[in-house]
Amino acid sequence: QVQLVESGGGSVQAGGSLRLSCGASGYTYRTYCMGWWRQAPGKEREGVATIERDGRTTYVDSLKGRFTISQDNAKTTLYLQMNSLKPEDTAMYYCAADERRLVDGGSRWGCPGPEATYKYWGQGTQVTVSS
Repeated sequence: QVQLVESGGGSVQAGGSLRLSCGASGYTYRTYCMGWWRQAPGKEREGVATIERDGRTTYVDSLKGRFTISQDNAKTTLYLQMNSLKPEDTAMYYCAADERRLVDGGSRWGCPGPEATYKYWGQGTQVTVSS
């Protein structure tokens, strides 16, 4: 069983910042990979960033420089620091987790990046950025 609970969403003005949190519980092997996805109104779900248990991170190119994914030392809480927020960032943000698998053409055991999708999902937290 994996349980993911997001928090930290809310309404901010453009240019502001928010930090989202995701509390994770479950077997370690099922939360080896964690990440954030988002879905804006009328848009398909898109990846934001992922992080592996060793700290390796991968970001969607369009969000590099503004968003930072991180985790606590115990690997039980996932964070997404969002800076310089834009109205286009308005979306439901989801925390997700998955087991590690072969990636990079089978060259290593690790985590797929945000272009993929993960197995376990939280309920989401709403982020609204006003202009």
